Amino acid sequence: MNKQEHQKRSRKRTPNNRTTTGFRISDALWAVLQPLLPAHVNTHRFGGGRPRTPARVCADAIFYVLRTGCQWQALDQTDLCAHSTAHDRFQEWVRAGVFLRLWQAGVEQFDELRGIDWAWLAMDGAMIKAPLGGEQTGPNPTAARVGANAVCSPRGMASPWGWRRRAPIART
Repeated sequence: MNKQEHQKRSRKRTPNNRTTTGFRISDALWAVLQPLLPAHVNTHRFGGGRPRTPARVCADAIFYVLRTGCQWQALDQTDLCAHSTAHDRFQEWVRAGVFLRLWQAGVEQFDELRGIDWAWLAMDGAMIKAPLGGEQTGPNPTAARVGANAVCSPRGMASPWGWRRRAPIART
């Protein structure tokens, strides 16, 4: 037999999953994020328990989900970390205000680098209740036909597609 077949590998393989490697957070982002993370308090009654997944690994998984829009359970198919661990850590960090402080740090850094013209701002939004909400709607949202939408009803003169129908035939 060939000597190379029995020779063991001298170095460890590098984890290179093409799906997730491109979504790992950079060292620069980690340098900003790490000081914002809350200190972990061990709640195990004997002070032991399973070793905690490192915060950077969880951050990689959280930002992977946030950037790709995949479901949390899809993390189980990657080499990042378990979906339950990442989601628990995400909820913990949201309660601690980590992402709000990260956003604020980003705005401050952008203001230092490029400057923000705080005199010119724009905002857009709609804060009204749904017009057919509550008792008027009934069991089916299309059951409460009032106003301009009444012409789209089968008894009206217009179709929901915008073209006009002929007048209904009068029956005697």
